[in-house]
Amino acid sequence: MSGDQRICLVGDSFVAGVGDPQALGWAGRLTAHARTAGAARTVYNLGVRGHTSADIAARWSAECLVRLPAGSDGRVVFSFGVNDTVLVDGRCLVEAESSTANLSVLLSTARARGWEVLMVGPPPVDDAGHNRRIEELDRSFERICAEFEVPYAASFRLLADAPVWAEQVRAGDGAHPGSDGYAAFAARLLPAWRQWLGY
Repeated sequence: MSGDQRICLVGDSFVAGVGDPQALGWAGRLTAHARTAGAARTVYNLGVRGHTSADIAARWSAECLVRLPAGSDGRVVFSFGVNDTVLVDGRCLVEAESSTANLSVLLSTARARGWEVLMVGPPPVDDAGHNRRIEELDRSFERICAEFEVPYAASFRLLADAPVWAEQVRAGDGAHPGSDGYAAFAARLLPAWRQWLGY
């Protein structure tokens, strides 16, 4: 395996760390932890606010190809789903069947290119109805990842026992936490992240 490890973090506003005054989010905190341990030398944050699985499916390949050249230890973290489940005129922005199909295409394409993948599922928000849709999609995503033998971090369940996440999301815009919420998110993702990177 090449020592030139490069990681693309591809996703939505939670990947970008929207709402974090420290501008780190969970992605920046996990990157810092890995670098302190001598891992994750080059990490690219490709989070875009408002993006759905369909938006990500349309852009991710070109963005990752230029950042994960042949001969490198190319890796991709995908994280999305909350925007897919937003209701507009009574319908999800992306229906569940399309969301899971998009994920399957992403995983199969990444596999064909030899890129290791970690999938981070969608986290809960401050809306009970929306959370029911997120939870359902989360379980569907987990099943797809199991079929592809891709590690899956079930954020929705991981954050169920994190009151600081719920409190800061509620105090913010109803979706994004502040620094402490993202720190709690990163702490719960850390075991999967470390296992995936092998440090």
